[in-house]
Amino acid sequence: MRDQQNLEAAWSCLTTWLRVNAPVSYSSLLPPAPEQVIEAADAQLRQHLGFGVPVELAHLWRLCGGVEHQYIEANEEEGEVGSGAFLPGGILLGPADALRLRLPEIGRNDLWGSAVVPWFTGDEAGPESGHYVGAGGVGYWSLPDNLACDKPGCPSIAAYLEAVHRTLTEGPADAMGPDVPGLVWGCLIWDDPETPVLDDALEHWSPVH
Repeated sequence: MRDQQNLEAAWSCLTTWLRVNAPVSYSSLLPPAPEQVIEAADAQLRQHLGFGVPVELAHLWRLCGGVEHQYIEANEEEGEVGSGAFLPGGILLGPADALRLRLPEIGRNDLWGSAVVPWFTGDEAGPESGHYVGAGGVGYWSLPDNLACDKPGCPSIAAYLEAVHRTLTEGPADAMGPDVPGLVWGCLIWDDPETPVLDDALEHWSPVH
């Protein structure tokens, strides 16, 4: 119960900040995933891999079922800014997208090797990298040639979200890594001022700190 309360509090703080400071990002949040969808995801994992959805991830999906990028007229030509990419590592995955990454392909063994589930990614086209959550906490995964999972670097989703909110409100700006938070067209977007990914949108991007 305490873990669920911590997650709810961390999510509330972050989304309240978005609502006030980055309303287009806030509008990208999808409604909670239906309970039957979460239960179906849990059943599929148990059937194919022998473990269920991490409890904290199921709680997060009950708060938000993922994101849907909003239309931004100024962003139409280049499409650089994804309104739902308000986390330092990208977008929150809903149950369907998370399972699509996690379940092994037909005829291929499970490459992950541990009871973890991806929960957000900055590589929407692939995706070939992102963050996972499991009993040990939150860590980073990548799949260039074969899957590699780093050791958990954060004890929980709640702790990760708390760190994001603390970075936004207190700083330092680079507390989450080289990418720092900034605002552009009503969206929270993290970028590295030294080697920015943003191109045409960069002149409209203002660091939070």
